[in-house]
Amino acid sequence: MNTASKDVLQRPMRPGLAPRLNTRTTTRTTTRRDALRVISTWSLATVLPLAAWARDPSEGLLPMATSLPDALAAAVAAREPLVVMVSLPGCPYCPVVRQSYLAPLLASGQARVVQVDMQGSQALVSMDHSTTSHGQQVRAWQVKVAPTLLFLGAKGAEVAPRINGVGVIDFYGAYLDERLAVARRAVRA
Repeated sequence: MNTASKDVLQRPMRPGLAPRLNTRTTTRTTTRRDALRVISTWSLATVLPLAAWARDPSEGLLPMATSLPDALAAAVAAREPLVVMVSLPGCPYCPVVRQSYLAPLLASGQARVVQVDMQGSQALVSMDHSTTSHGQQVRAWQVKVAPTLLFLGAKGAEVAPRINGVGVIDFYGAYLDERLAVARRAVRA
Protein backbone atom coordinates (compact mmCIF):
# COMPACT_ATOMS: atom_id res chain seq x y z
CA MET A 1 0.00 0.00 0.00
CA ASN A 2 1.33 3.42 -0.84
CA THR A 3 1.72 6.10 1.81
CA ALA A 4 -0.97 8.39 0.36
CA SER A 5 -3.73 5.78 0.73
CA LYS A 6 -2.38 4.79 4.14
CA ASP A 7 -2.69 8.45 5.25
CA VAL A 8 -6.33 8.58 4.08
CA LEU A 9 -7.25 5.41 5.99
CA GLN A 10 -5.60 6.54 9.22
CA ARG A 11 -6.78 10.13 9.10
CA PRO A 12 -9.52 10.79 11.67
CA MET A 13 -12.88 11.70 10.12
CA ARG A 14 -14.69 14.88 10.99
CA PRO A 15 -17.49 14.42 13.50
CA GLY A 16 -20.86 13.64 11.94
CA LEU A 17 -19.53 12.25 8.69
CA ALA A 18 -19.44 8.60 9.63
CA PRO A 19 -21.24 6.78 12.41
CA ARG A 20 -19.14 5.57 15.24
CA LEU A 21 -19.69 1.89 15.61
CA ASN A 22 -19.67 0.44 19.04
CA THR A 23 -21.33 -2.95 18.72
CA ARG A 24 -21.86 -3.39 22.44
CA THR A 25 -23.73 -0.05 22.86
CA THR A 26 -25.59 -0.39 19.56
CA THR A 27 -26.77 -3.90 20.37
CA ARG A 28 -27.90 -2.99 23.87
CA THR A 29 -29.71 0.15 22.64
CA THR A 30 -31.34 -1.74 19.77
CA THR A 31 -32.40 -4.56 22.06
CA ARG A 32 -33.83 -2.14 24.63
CA ARG A 33 -35.60 -0.17 21.90
CA ASP A 34 -37.02 -3.36 20.36
CA ALA A 35 -38.21 -4.55 23.77
CA LEU A 36 -39.96 -1.24 24.44
CA ARG A 37 -41.55 -1.36 21.01
CA VAL A 38 -42.85 -4.89 21.64
CA ILE A 39 -44.17 -3.98 25.09
CA SER A 40 -45.92 -0.84 23.87
CA THR A 41 -47.44 -2.70 20.91
CA TRP A 42 -48.64 -5.48 23.19
CA SER A 43 -50.07 -2.95 25.65
CA LEU A 44 -52.00 -1.14 22.94
CA ALA A 45 -53.17 -4.39 21.41
CA THR A 46 -54.61 -5.59 24.72
CA VAL A 47 -55.85 -2.36 26.30
CA LEU A 48 -57.55 -0.69 23.33
CA PRO A 49 -59.93 -3.55 22.56
CA LEU A 50 -60.83 -3.80 26.23
CA ALA A 51 -61.61 -0.08 26.34
CA ALA A 52 -63.67 -0.31 23.16
CA TRP A 53 -65.70 -3.25 24.44
CA ALA A 54 -66.13 -1.97 27.98
CA ARG A 55 -69.77 -1.60 28.95
CA ASP A 56 -71.10 1.88 28.49
CA PRO A 57 -73.05 3.21 31.49
CA SER A 58 -75.72 4.62 29.15
CA GLU A 59 -76.76 1.04 28.28
CA GLY A 60 -78.75 0.97 31.53
CA LEU A 61 -80.91 3.90 30.40
CA LEU A 62 -83.02 1.65 28.16
CA PRO A 63 -84.48 -1.71 29.15
CA MET A 64 -82.99 -4.77 27.47
CA ALA A 65 -85.65 -6.72 25.63
CA THR A 66 -86.58 -10.08 27.14
CA SER A 67 -89.95 -10.62 25.43
CA LEU A 68 -90.84 -8.76 22.25
CA PRO A 69 -94.54 -9.81 22.36
CA ASP A 70 -94.91 -8.49 25.94
CA ALA A 71 -93.14 -5.21 25.12
CA LEU A 72 -95.22 -4.81 21.97
CA ALA A 73 -98.47 -5.56 23.81
CA ALA A 74 -97.68 -2.84 26.37
CA ALA A 75 -96.83 -0.37 23.61
CA VAL A 76 -99.96 -1.12 21.54
CA ALA A 77 -102.13 -0.89 24.68
CA ALA A 78 -100.77 2.66 25.11
CA ARG A 79 -101.46 3.29 21.40
CA GLU A 80 -97.75 3.72 20.73
CA PRO A 81 -95.33 1.88 18.44
CA LEU A 82 -92.57 -0.17 20.02
CA VAL A 83 -89.20 1.41 19.26
CA VAL A 84 -86.43 -1.19 19.23
CA MET A 85 -82.88 0.09 19.36
CA VAL A 86 -80.30 -2.35 18.02
CA SER A 87 -77.04 -1.43 19.73
CA LEU A 88 -73.49 -2.71 19.79
CA PRO A 89 -70.92 -2.45 22.60
CA GLY A 90 -68.20 -0.03 21.54
CA CYS A 91 -70.45 1.76 19.05
CA PRO A 92 -69.60 5.48 19.30
CA TYR A 93 -73.09 6.70 18.35
CA CYS A 94 -75.17 4.30 20.48
CA PRO A 95 -74.66 6.27 23.74
CA VAL A 96 -75.56 9.51 21.95
CA VAL A 97 -78.82 8.06 20.61
CA ARG A 98 -79.63 6.51 23.99
CA GLN A 99 -78.85 9.55 26.15
CA SER A 100 -79.95 12.39 23.91
CA TYR A 101 -82.98 10.95 22.13
CA LEU A 102 -84.47 7.69 23.39
CA ALA A 103 -84.01 7.92 27.18
CA PRO A 104 -85.79 11.30 27.37
CA LEU A 105 -88.69 9.94 25.27
CA LEU A 106 -88.94 6.87 27.49
CA ALA A 107 -88.69 8.86 30.73
CA SER A 108 -91.43 11.29 29.65
CA GLY A 109 -93.71 8.46 28.51
CA GLN A 110 -93.72 9.68 24.91
CA ALA A 111 -92.39 6.38 23.53
CA ARG A 112 -92.07 2.72 24.42
CA VAL A 113 -88.47 1.68 23.86
CA VAL A 114 -86.47 -1.54 24.30
CA GLN A 115 -82.90 -2.34 23.40
CA VAL A 116 -81.44 -5.39 21.65
CA ASP A 117 -77.71 -6.14 21.67
CA MET A 118 -76.46 -6.85 18.16
CA GLN A 119 -74.06 -9.56 19.30
CA GLY A 120 -75.84 -10.50 22.51
CA SER A 121 -76.45 -14.05 23.64
CA GLN A 122 -79.20 -13.03 26.10
CA ALA A 123 -82.41 -15.02 25.80
CA LEU A 124 -85.25 -13.29 23.97
CA VAL A 125 -88.80 -14.31 23.20
CA SER A 126 -89.36 -13.42 19.55
CA MET A 127 -92.61 -12.29 17.93
CA ASP A 128 -93.56 -15.89 17.10
CA HIS A 129 -93.14 -16.76 20.84
CA SER A 130 -90.06 -18.90 20.22
CA THR A 131 -86.95 -18.45 22.33
CA THR A 132 -83.97 -17.00 20.53
CA SER A 133 -81.06 -14.71 21.41
CA HIS A 134 -80.56 -11.03 20.81
CA GLY A 135 -77.93 -11.71 18.15
CA GLN A 136 -80.10 -14.24 16.31
CA GLN A 137 -83.05 -11.84 16.31
CA VAL A 138 -80.88 -9.06 14.90
CA ARG A 139 -79.75 -11.40 12.11
CA ALA A 140 -83.39 -12.33 11.44
CA TRP A 141 -84.19 -8.63 11.09
CA GLN A 142 -81.15 -8.34 8.79
CA VAL A 143 -79.76 -5.38 10.71
CA LYS A 144 -76.16 -4.65 9.72
CA VAL A 145 -75.47 -1.26 11.35
CA ALA A 146 -75.60 0.03 14.91
CA PRO A 147 -77.48 1.93 16.07
CA THR A 148 -80.58 0.93 14.12
CA LEU A 149 -84.07 1.89 15.24
CA LEU A 150 -87.05 -0.26 14.28
CA PHE A 151 -90.64 0.90 14.74
CA LEU A 152 -92.97 -2.04 15.37
CA GLY A 153 -96.75 -2.09 15.37
CA ALA A 154 -99.42 -4.77 15.63
CA LYS A 155 -98.13 -8.33 15.18
CA GLY A 156 -94.55 -7.04 15.13
CA ALA A 157 -94.76 -5.51 11.66
CA GLU A 158 -92.51 -2.55 10.92
CA VAL A 159 -94.79 0.46 10.64
CA ALA A 160 -92.21 3.12 9.73
CA PRO A 161 -88.91 3.06 7.87
CA ARG A 162 -85.90 2.13 9.97
CA ILE A 163 -83.26 4.61 11.02
CA ASN A 164 -80.00 2.87 10.08
CA GLY A 165 -76.95 4.32 11.77
CA VAL A 166 -76.38 8.01 12.32
CA GLY A 167 -75.96 9.97 9.11
CA VAL A 168 -75.88 13.54 10.35
CA ILE A 169 -76.22 13.83 14.12
CA ASP A 170 -77.65 17.35 13.83
CA PHE A 171 -80.72 16.01 11.99
CA TYR A 172 -81.18 12.81 14.01
CA GLY A 173 -83.91 14.30 16.19
CA ALA A 174 -85.86 15.37 13.12
CA TYR A 175 -85.54 11.92 11.54
CA LEU A 176 -86.70 10.31 14.78
CA ASP A 177 -89.69 12.66 15.15
CA GLU A 178 -90.73 12.00 11.54
CA ARG A 179 -90.52 8.20 11.92
CA LEU A 180 -92.37 8.28 15.24
CA ALA A 181 -95.18 10.31 13.66
CA VAL A 182 -95.51 7.80 10.79
CA ALA A 183 -95.43 4.87 13.23
CA ARG A 184 -98.02 6.47 15.53
CA ARG A 185 -100.40 7.10 12.63
CA ALA A 186 -100.09 3.42 11.63
CA VAL A 187 -100.64 2.13 15.18
CA ARG A 188 -103.56 4.47 15.89
CA ALA A 189 -105.33 3.86 12.57
